[in-house]
Order: sequence, then C-alpha cells, then structure tokens
Amino acid sequence: MDYKQAGVDVVAGRAFVDRIRNMVASTHRPEVLGGIGGFSGYFQLPTGYREPILVSGTDGVGTKLKLAQQGNQHSTVGIDLVAMCVNDILTSGAEPLFFLDYLATSELNQEQLTQVVSGIVEGCKQSGCTLLGGETAEMPGFYQPGEYDLAGFAVGVVEKSQLLDGSQVRSGDVAIGLASSGVHSNGFSLVRKIVFDRGYNWTDTLFHLGAHLGGACLGEVLLTPTQIYVKPVLGARNAGIEIHGMAHITGGGLPENLPRCLPPGKAIEIDVNSWTIPPIFEWISTVGEVSRPEMFNTFNMGIGFVVLVPPHQADQAIQWFESQQISANRIGEVIDGSGGLIGIPEN
Repeated sequence: MDYKQAGVDVVAGRAFVDRIRNMVASTHRPEVLGGIGGFSGYFQLPTGYREPILVSGTDGVGTKLKLAQQGNQHSTVGIDLVAMCVNDILTSGAEPLFFLDYLATSELNQEQLTQVVSGIVEGCKQSGCTLLGGETAEMPGFYQPGEYDLAGFAVGVVEKSQLLDGSQVRSGDVAIGLASSGVHSNGFSLVRKIVFDRGYNWTDTLFHLGAHLGGACLGEVLLTPTQIYVKPVLGARNAGIEIHGMAHITGGGLPENLPRCLPPGKAIEIDVNSWTIPPIFEWISTVGEVSRPEMFNTFNMGIGFVVLVPPHQADQAIQWFESQQISANRIGEVIDGSGGLIGIPEN
C-alpha cells in the first residue's frame, strides 16, 4: 500500500501549491522576506513605528461553508475567512500585516480549492495584508467527499499610543453603524435549519423580495461575502477623525459585541429605528418565526461594524464612510451606565 491508496495524493498537493503560487505572491507587501513553500513565513516589521504593538486574531467561516459546498460556489468564502480575522484586529486600531490559512479537506480537489484560495487572496487585497503562508491538509475519512473546512490567523500592528483599549471612550460619543453586506458569517446554523425545515432550496428566487434583492436566488444572497472595513476605517483615522472605540458585529449581534469596546461605567443607548434592516433578515425572521430579540442576538441586522466618535465629528465620519461606498448611520450614544446596550429588544 502507499499514501495515495490511503486517500492522500502528495503529488497533487505539490501541484496545488504550484498552481496558487502566483496568486499568493500577488498579495505580498514590501516587508515579506522569502517566498511560498518554506516551513514558515518571514515578515519584517514596517518602518516608522516608535513603539509597535502586534495584534493577532483567529477565526473561521462556520457552517456557511455548507452552503458553499452544496451550491458548488467556493470563490467567496475565502473573503469571509479573511474578513472575520482582520475586522477583529482592526477594532484595536491595528493595520493587518499578514494572514495565514488552514484548509482541511477529504481529498484535494484542485479546482475547488483554487477557488477558495482565490477568495482568500481577494480578502487579503481588500484589507492590504499579505497572504504569508498556509497549510492544506488531506484527511480522508475525517471529512465527507467534497467537504472542506477553513480557519485563518491574522497579525497586525498599531502604534502603542494609538491602541484602542476602551479607555478613550467618553459619555456623549456617537455610535456610527457601518452597514453590513448581508448575513456575513454568523447564524448560518439557524439559517440552514429554517431553509430546510420550511422546504426552501438555495436556488429559490425570493420574488416577494425581488425588488430589494435584485431577483437573486437565496443562495447567492446568503453567500454574499463579509464586508471588510479595514481600509475605510484606517483611512478615517488618517483623515483626522478621532475614533475612540470600535466593535466588529459578529455572532451574538450588537448586544454581545458592542459592549466589548466600552470601559467600566459606560453603556450605549441604541435607536434600532435609525437604520434600515436589510430584507434578508426580515425574510429569516418571518419564514423562521424568529422573535425580534432572537434576531438581534444572533445576526448583525444590517450593522457589521461600529465606530465611536466624539459628537463634533459624527457628521464628518458619516460623510467619510459614505465617500468610501459604505452606508453609515448614527445608531446610538455612549452614556453613563453599568455596561451593555439600552434600546435593543429583549426577551
């Protein structure tokens, strides 16, 4: 017997690395040392920092991958993977420097996995970071044929004096909500249960929401990749907008994630009528008979990222993000309190 008979094709693995080599190299920043194929990646810290602080984060895509695999659409989940990591480290004010991925599959399907890597490359380009390396693991018997899983890891840098740790937040700061691109990468276990229990298919066109969704099928809408906020947010800081805190709205929605950027003794009063909730969430709520509190505690509900700015810069911040093609709204205000959110629907 040999390794290939056991389900692992080493030759195909080498061919896959060669196939993606140029794509990966297209993300390289000037600080990269060496190339793809070594045991580790090398990255020199950018110049100009007096007290550089490294910031790291790791995440996956979750059961959204099931939808990609069932629909044989693999080119966007890599963007989700990068987004979930770089948006997290952005909340501290960090600029993403490099990204590494881990891709595990039952057997190496080069066409399928090349699409996945193309999405990772696109996510890295959108966030300005290098795809420094990765690992592809063939695990026959662990995953079903055609299945794969993704995990990622990002490292960024921020000047120590510019690090956001909650201490900068003040009462009166305005919460600016930045629009999500859709469901992003959270809540898909519930979405999948609703779709299958109610007898829908990923290819169904939602005609009653067609005016809003452009006639797209359900799968296309749900596979819309997570918005990456790195360049617009860092650009806002460089443009002189004073950001006191940031939150990436992921699993747990606004109630779980927004308080994470607050110091002790502060809360945020939210006006849930200050933005338009995208129709896909209304569809999920209606078809799945999901309560409004449960929706807010599971999904982003149209707000993918929040920045806290002083009141005199709120209008400037909104104008900036709108100029970057990201819809932005005043959604609340920091107040004295014991933490948490006020105004979000509760059970």
